[in-house]
This record gives sequence, structure tokens and C-alpha cells, in this order.
Amino acid sequence: MKILIVYYSMYGHIQRLAEAVAEGAREVAGAEAVLRRVPETLPAEVLAKMGATAAQQAQTNIPLCTVEELGQADAVIFGTPTRFGNMCGQMRQFLDATGQLWVSGALIGKAGSVFTSSATQHGGQESTILSFHTTLLHQGMVIIGLPYSFQGQMGVNEITGCSPYGASTIAGGQGERMPSANELAGARFQGRHVATIAAKLCS
Repeated sequence: MKILIVYYSMYGHIQRLAEAVAEGAREVAGAEAVLRRVPETLPAEVLAKMGATAAQQAQTNIPLCTVEELGQADAVIFGTPTRFGNMCGQMRQFLDATGQLWVSGALIGKAGSVFTSSATQHGGQESTILSFHTTLLHQGMVIIGLPYSFQGQMGVNEITGCSPYGASTIAGGQGERMPSANELAGARFQGRHVATIAAKLCS
């Protein structure tokens, strides 16, 4: 059973969550978790001006995803930073190339899930995940979130991401805050939860 984790990460926050999602998925017997990046659309000089070069170079060991790989997976978990309450342009461009998967129905009945990040506590994390779900529904996927059985989203004693829609992290205005232990726990829970349901869908 192949669990594909497809993400875009400009500064490394989503990449760290993606790694935790993969860790959780691998806890399920028979699950193979595979990390893939979506292609960058910004020129290198623009990334350099944005201070994202180092984080981008740190991800070069993760292969770029192809559209065909989506259809070959048993479940796909997408990770995207928030851009004005929506997915980032890099992810949108990648998904806009999946028309043939829609025509063939290649993703119908497969588990789909989303995790995200934002600069601020109320920076559009939930709207990003919910609006991402629209694409998954058009592809016929079975949407899976982060249930309240993950108790880490119930507490109020610390600043933290995560909601019933999916795992998330708060990066800070300058990207200075990396995912907390609780946020990483949410990501691992989500990966394990998706893999568990995917196994049932595949049986």
C-alpha cells in the first residue's frame, strides 16, 4: 500500500510536517510512505531575495512528483503553505495539470488529506485545507481529516496549529518558528490515520 505525500515548502515548515506525516503512515502495517515535492515556479533569484534558497537546497534529495504517481498511489496526503487563505501557486499549478487523472477517474475512491502552515495563528489554515478539499472532491477522493481523537488539538495551554481539517503549524511572520512537538504529533497522527483508512479502502 503506497501512501504518497506531496508537498511544497518554501522555508522548510511544510517539509518538516511532511516528514512527520510519513513517520505516522509507516506505523501502519504494509504502508509505504513516499515523499514528493511539487515543482518550483519561482526563479532562483526571486527565491534568493525571499531568503528561501537554503531551505530549497535542503529539499533537493526529495524527488519531484509526477502526475502519474498520484494515480499509482493508494492514498495521497498533500501539504501546502497558506497563501491568502488558499493553497500556494506552486501546488495549484501542479494540480491544474491533473486533468487526465480526472478524465480516467484514476483517483476515485482513494484517500485524500491535507496539511498546511501559515505565518499567523489565524492566517487561513482552515480555509486553505477546506478550499483544497474542493479539488479532491472533483477527483472523487475520500477526504480524511484529523479527528478529535488527536487530543493535541483540544488544549489551550499553548499556541499550536492543528484542527479537525488537518495538521498545521504556525511559522511566524519571519518563518522563525518551526513546528512544535504537538504539531508534529498531529502530523504523525494524520499520517497514521490516513494509512489506516486507506488499508480498509484497499481491502
